[in-house]
Amino acid sequence: METLIGKKLGMTQVFEASGEATPVSVIEVGPCPIVQVKTPEKDGYSAIQIGFGAVREKRNTKARLGHFQKAGVSPCRLLREVRVDDSSQFKIGESVDVKVFEGTDKVHVSGTSKGRGFAGTIRRHNFTAGPKTHGSHNIRAPGSVGMCATPARIFKGKKLPGRMGGKRTTTRNLKLVEIDTENNLLYVKGAIPGANNGFVLIQKA
Repeated sequence: METLIGKKLGMTQVFEASGEATPVSVIEVGPCPIVQVKTPEKDGYSAIQIGFGAVREKRNTKARLGHFQKAGVSPCRLLREVRVDDSSQFKIGESVDVKVFEGTDKVHVSGTSKGRGFAGTIRRHNFTAGPKTHGSHNIRAPGSVGMCATPARIFKGKKLPGRMGGKRTTTRNLKLVEIDTENNLLYVKGAIPGANNGFVLIQKA
């Protein structure tokens, strides 16, 4: 088991034995109940489906409620499927908690980044601004991007203004500073995608 669902709580700092302050992101991880077990014989591959976050029954459809009742677990807000090497060692109804990350040094964290709305090239792609003096009119404009008569168009993928953020992002190889098994918390060095109280996926690096 290498992946769990969590919720970003915010950032703080942890003082190490040397007295150095380390900025960390606090993630509430699990406990994640196992809702479904997929086997190679029945489904063609080995995986388990885990849930996270309590939710009222009326927030779920009848199909989802039936799915949870069949597994014998309370309704969850999120469901995610995680590939495993051998799904036979897992049982429906069991819970997986933060202890699976014991002995892990680094993790990958995936989430939806903060949406920044429509942004220009300077903010979105770190373009350099033009001269601000001597009558310059090209201060924050992207500049010339067109083609000549051939091919007479702009190629796809060119760095232009547009919607910034609000996409699935993965921050890789973040240092796992501390594990709080009593409160199901992970302290990860650095910033992770998304706003506070946003849901993330934590995976062993």
